[in-house]
Amino acid sequence: MLYFSRWKALATVLTALIVCLFAVPNFFPESTVKTWPRWAQRHLVLGLDLQGGSYLLLEVDGNSVKRDRLNAIRDDVRKVLRDARIVNSGAVVRGDAVEVRITKDTDVPAALSKLRDLAQPLGGLMGGSGQRDLEVSDAGGGLIRLTVPQPAILDRMRKTIEQSIQIVERRVNELGTVEPLIQRQGTDRILVQVPGLQDPTRLKELLGKTAKMEFRMVDLTVSPEQAAGGRVPADSELLPSAENPGQNYVIKKQVLVSGGDLTDAQPGFDQRSGQPIVSFKFNTTGARKFAQATTEHVKEPFAIVLDNQVISAPVIQEPITGGQGQISGNFTVQQANDLAILLRAGALPAPLTVVEERTVGPGLGADSIEKGELAAYVGSILVIIFMLVTYRLFGVFANIAVAINVAMIFGILSLLNATLTLPGIAGIVLTVGIAVDSNVLIYERIREELRAGRTPISAIDAGFRRALATILDSNITTFIAAAVLFYIGTGPVRGFAVTLGIGIITTVFTAFTVTRLIVAWWVQWKRPKTVPI
Repeated sequence: MLYFSRWKALATVLTALIVCLFAVPNFFPESTVKTWPRWAQRHLVLGLDLQGGSYLLLEVDGNSVKRDRLNAIRDDVRKVLRDARIVNSGAVVRGDAVEVRITKDTDVPAALSKLRDLAQPLGGLMGGSGQRDLEVSDAGGGLIRLTVPQPAILDRMRKTIEQSIQIVERRVNELGTVEPLIQRQGTDRILVQVPGLQDPTRLKELLGKTAKMEFRMVDLTVSPEQAAGGRVPADSELLPSAENPGQNYVIKKQVLVSGGDLTDAQPGFDQRSGQPIVSFKFNTTGARKFAQATTEHVKEPFAIVLDNQVISAPVIQEPITGGQGQISGNFTVQQANDLAILLRAGALPAPLTVVEERTVGPGLGADSIEKGELAAYVGSILVIIFMLVTYRLFGVFANIAVAINVAMIFGILSLLNATLTLPGIAGIVLTVGIAVDSNVLIYERIREELRAGRTPISAIDAGFRRALATILDSNITTFIAAAVLFYIGTGPVRGFAVTLGIGIITTVFTAFTVTRLIVAWWVQWKRPKTVPI
């Protein structure tokens, strides 16, 4: 147990040294670290409770999710019945259902059959239960009612939350912030924590916009004044101008190209006027549809609609066939940049509302760091003194191993670019105690072997060998607890679980390789007749 081959000793030293070196960037200013090679720029990121920042709790509009689903069903019903040449009075959304009245009673069975094909099995765990996302029923008198069952609404809500989290994450990352925390909370809420961002106003503006962009034609058959008086054509709607409050446009409902066909959007400046603009680029499908629309409507105005507001309504001077264009308006540089961020990240599937907002100042974070450091220093000093008084020279060996253990924890956290929170610091402090506990078990076992009459070298060897099972058992059970905390916990609980779990792994490594190697070198050097323990 005390024998180390040259290669095994070298591997142990190099492993500990390389892992510890990853913690080095944390001791240098960020400006200095940025000049290093990219692989060496990994470092710990301080969490919201340590460096301050913004905390937002967003709620997804469940009514909007349900309304969008019902509108989609209504459009599908119209298309199916039109394709089947079944005469009807027109599908309408009424309450929580879509209703359509079939003109001829003889067409009702065929209509029911066609409409029931719209229902799809629910995904996930309910997929095999036979439940479907749409219920079609005959209400009598030629009236057919289509309703969305509650499990289907919950499934739609879950998918909306997942999609919203991805889009929110893309938008926040575009701000250039460091390690934001974005996660689901409950059934309809999203938690957003952005360390280092002291002013959440711009963040709220970015996350509060649905960013649903559409390219539509302007309806010239009626003036905005006439439409405001109630003369809006059935296939058009009256929308306000985003840049000129009080000005309205009559816009056709038909969407020529949607924002989902955009592949890129970048802020820039118009070469002629010098005004901020946003340049955009379509995918293949969007470029084809945009080229067709601009070819068919030359010399006609078309509207760029963002979240039901007209941000620009230029006249098509010539067909635009290159699949790219630009959006101009009375933008500031920041507005153009924010619009480009929204378009690149994509549109939210449903509006988000800020239900809770907190800003943690850097002063509070600095106080947390100070108190955390104080706790770590006091705890470490007490542990060092205890080990020195109780085990003398072997206490020195244990303290060296614990110091290497803590350095390895910071090295692994830095390698992972992990976010360090106050509970994470608590996990590291707790790990110091666990690491010392492993050495205490080994040393006490050595004492027992000495009392039993073994020679010093034999007692040391037996102490390491026989303490192994006990140490592994205690650390494995603690690691399981940390894994459970990480799996079911959120936010700070996960931070604590991560540092505790990593600390357990490094503890086992240092106890049975680093400490044993140091003791083996001492035994080889001294050939002791007694053990100073």
